Amino acid sequence: MSENNSAPMGAPGSEGLRPMPQVNRITVNDVIDALAAGLSDFRRAPVYGLAIGAFFAAGGLFVVLSAAALNMSYLSYPAAAGFVLIGPFAAVGLYEVSRRLETGEALSWPKLFATMWAQKSRELSWMAFVVLFIQIMWMYQVRLLLALFLGFRSFASFDEFLTEVVSTPEGMMFLAVGHLAGAVLSLILFSLTVVSFPLLLEEDRDFITAMITSVRAVVTSPLPMIGWAFVVTAVLILSMIPAFIGLIVTLPILGHTTWHLYRKCVTVPEA
Repeated sequence: MSENNSAPMGAPGSEGLRPMPQVNRITVNDVIDALAAGLSDFRRAPVYGLAIGAFFAAGGLFVVLSAAALNMSYLSYPAAAGFVLIGPFAAVGLYEVSRRLETGEALSWPKLFATMWAQKSRELSWMAFVVLFIQIMWMYQVRLLLALFLGFRSFASFDEFLTEVVSTPEGMMFLAVGHLAGAVLSLILFSLTVVSFPLLLEEDRDFITAMITSVRAVVTSPLPMIGWAFVVTAVLILSMIPAFIGLIVTLPILGHTTWHLYRKCVTVPEA
């Protein structure tokens, strides 16, 4: 890890406030090291990673099948993409596994569930609301773009929808603008959450401080952090193709890696 950037200590006259977490500048090599550590955590505790990954994959499959059952199969793709946005929250259990492996604490399902359940009364629950809000925004903008480019209509099947969007100028515009809007929302969500969830899991901080710290981490090291965001996006998309099955393995690796990336990006001052 290379140079550190000092964090502000709060507004004038606020000496009693806790100092902001310190954000460290990282390099691409730090991301590679974090990925190696994430792979190591997955090998050390595969049962936990595979179980959490399988649960998340089942959730994604349920979303897609629900869209089909409601005769809205044309929303399967955007619904699946939107579901992936909750990945940071789903990975909380993985962060706790990595934290316990790091500190040498015992690993068990009761301890893991107890830690995750305890978050309901902490600031991490507010971060879950932020993720949910962005997911709702994603689905609303999909419906808006459908109305703008393809009109207020439904499609009998996903194949009919796919044929429309890839064979007409309006459909191609829908795809282009939709993916651009999705990329912007994903970048916003990544910036707000990449280190905020691990920070809130470990520290008793408010979620605003956590989001500010997360954005500062991205701004301080834009190339490696945004590069990691592209890697995460590409891996998740590829993992979704075979009925979400790939997420069983890739989600835990990405989650463990994010924990170690947080360790490299953020130094929390002692109270």
